[in-house]
Amino acid sequence: MDTIRMKIHRYPASLRGFNEYSSVPRMVAMGPYHCARVLQDQLIKHVEKVKYVAAYHCVMESGHSLKEVYDAVVSAAHIARHRYDNNLMAGIDDGDFLPMMFYDACFLVQYMLWCTPAATEMEASLRSFFDFNRKVLRHDLMLLENQLPWLVVEAVMRFRHVELVDFIADWRDYLQDRKVLEEKPVVLDESYEPPHLLGLLRFYIVGRSKTKVQTRANLNSISVSVSAIELAEIGITLTAKETTELINMGISKKGILSAKLSLAPLSLDDERASFLINMAALELCTTSNFQEAGDEDSAVCSYLLLLSMLVHREEDVQELRTKHLLQGGAGLINKDALDFFTSLQSLPLRGLCYVRVMVEIENYKVKRWIRIMVHAFLYKNKKTILTALSVISVLVSILGTLMSLKSKSKI
Repeated sequence: MDTIRMKIHRYPASLRGFNEYSSVPRMVAMGPYHCARVLQDQLIKHVEKVKYVAAYHCVMESGHSLKEVYDAVVSAAHIARHRYDNNLMAGIDDGDFLPMMFYDACFLVQYMLWCTPAATEMEASLRSFFDFNRKVLRHDLMLLENQLPWLVVEAVMRFRHVELVDFIADWRDYLQDRKVLEEKPVVLDESYEPPHLLGLLRFYIVGRSKTKVQTRANLNSISVSVSAIELAEIGITLTAKETTELINMGISKKGILSAKLSLAPLSLDDERASFLINMAALELCTTSNFQEAGDEDSAVCSYLLLLSMLVHREEDVQELRTKHLLQGGAGLINKDALDFFTSLQSLPLRGLCYVRVMVEIENYKVKRWIRIMVHAFLYKNKKTILTALSVISVLVSILGTLMSLKSKSKI
């Protein structure tokens, strides 16, 4: 077992200055890292009472006794304890830790059930709580420091079954507003052992790489900043792929004078931005060498790097919207989206897919420089060219009319 991948990591120090919104729960504290906030925040304190209600219904609806469920959680929690930060856990004894794991795991399982068709059978008041607080719950339960070891969650799910296929399918579309027409059904990978809920969802949202050849290149000799409009000038068109999997990104030929850069579309609001940052934080914590790791291990970092590379001004954000890479009108406005993407440029994100795309762009520029010059001229002067063509068309029409009149006058 890879102990680094199975740990419940602290938020990376390199990201702490980014945005507290992406690292601190607003309503639900899960596990020991933010348990002190229960005493400081009245809303979080109130939700602790909701956890008791969730645990009651979780056990009652399981058809098993409280002792059976609790003992199973305790057995798993003794192992899970070592997956948290040792220094913090030294100050938390089992008298606090074991009940915490039980109530938090039951609450999380009930939430997962709410995300599936089984929600219709859920107790009305609990379902209403999840309905009313859906946005903040999506935020809090995906924070890196707010995770529960998956073996504790599984201990509860052995008694209160959750259809993971339905749950993952609900979350897989979360980053997009529009349904992908040719979306593949979720197929569980039995060989994958998730560390926690965030890790589980990242695994299926990223997808698996079809590329076997690893790119071993550095960016020292490569232009690491090419905006969306600059790409358009050299003949590379941005295209939204018909996929929800973030790993699907790359350059492909489109015509004699052009190519296209394709990646998964994104609907961006505060909660989704936080989700992306926390998935990237998980990649930073679990991948020691990005050049040696697989594409999947740094796909979210690569995705964010590409988007941040493309955006330097509000016109670039609008270009992403025009190309349907940014979806929806209810999320971040152009200025806020620009602030988010440009703030990513200062983060220590790394990604193999990103390196590969940058190499592909550089190769395109080197091999097609003559065609790029032609395309750039046509692109930059297209208004003038179209105006000239319109004038010529009018002149030809007038000339044709005059010639026709002249012919008639001779008759």
